[in-house]
Amino acid sequence: MLKDIKIGSRWVGKDHPVYIIAEAGVNHNGDVELALELVREARRIGADCVKFQTFKAASVVTKEAPKAKYQLEVTDQKESQFEMLKKLELELSDYQRILDECEKEEIDFMSTPYSKSDADFLENLNVSSYKIASGQLIETSFLKYLAELGKPLILSTGMGTGDEVSQAIKVIKESGNDKLVLLQCTTNYPSAISDANVRAMESMGNDYDVLVGYSDHVPSNYAAYASVALGACIIEKHFTLDNDMEGPDHKASLNPKDFEEFINGIRSVEASLGSAVKKPTPIEVENAKGMRRSIVFASNLNVGHEVNERDFEFKRPATGMKPDKIYDLVGLKLKMDVLKDEFVRPEHFER
Repeated sequence: MLKDIKIGSRWVGKDHPVYIIAEAGVNHNGDVELALELVREARRIGADCVKFQTFKAASVVTKEAPKAKYQLEVTDQKESQFEMLKKLELELSDYQRILDECEKEEIDFMSTPYSKSDADFLENLNVSSYKIASGQLIETSFLKYLAELGKPLILSTGMGTGDEVSQAIKVIKESGNDKLVLLQCTTNYPSAISDANVRAMESMGNDYDVLVGYSDHVPSNYAAYASVALGACIIEKHFTLDNDMEGPDHKASLNPKDFEEFINGIRSVEASLGSAVKKPTPIEVENAKGMRRSIVFASNLNVGHEVNERDFEFKRPATGMKPDKIYDLVGLKLKMDVLKDEFVRPEHFER
């Protein structure tokens, strides 16, 4: 039995609105003032949470590590990945300012730690939950460390196999933490919609009995909308103030205008899902009076006539006898004269 999880100010689960994370990531370019503006804009457009990344370049990559293919396409090719990430670090003192801004704006703060020391730092800030990047899916000792902190974990599964996901869940749950949401994710920026594999999200939820969501790197919003229809309780997408800014993730992010449209789309998909019960809406009940039909006489008929099916027609509005009553009438005799198009009533017949 799936149970709801409290993340920040919101409950997350199947019977709650989708929790929408604006992934600011490193789109602040190492400038805390840009980070604060990302918080304000995320709140203005209606995101539930704004998420950052907590890291020091020296603990993430070696100094000789090459850039990923997508990074080479949007940043200086002569620069190493270490040099790029070094420029994107925030000062540790900046995080308290960001947290304070989130509290002021009434939007949830979240961050992705990349090392145990990053997690310890965030824990001292009393964060409500942790997001775990796809790259750390197979780092079982790190997963165990985060799980033992007892906070809700949101785990991206990009690049992962079913066995790797299963192993990660086992490590987390055996650490005594069952507050877990798995995110289907394709680790490419941007990723092709044909690689989204949203059904894998649904399968993970069923196979592992966990809450699921979708981390979206597709330029369009269709995959995310499909994931909502299939039961995602969390949606995450990269967020930037300006797609033309220098940095590795701006091009694959949504700017405020596009992210607001993204949120509106998610809320519209949610609204369209309704319930599993097939029943007319109140407006349909009203419209049925004009759209459905009643039984009327097909021609003028005289008293004593024994009616048959050909003596009736169905015509709007639905203010008379319902069409499914026609076979109750066949074979009865009229006790009065009737006119064509007259609504059939029980008092027309001998009983």
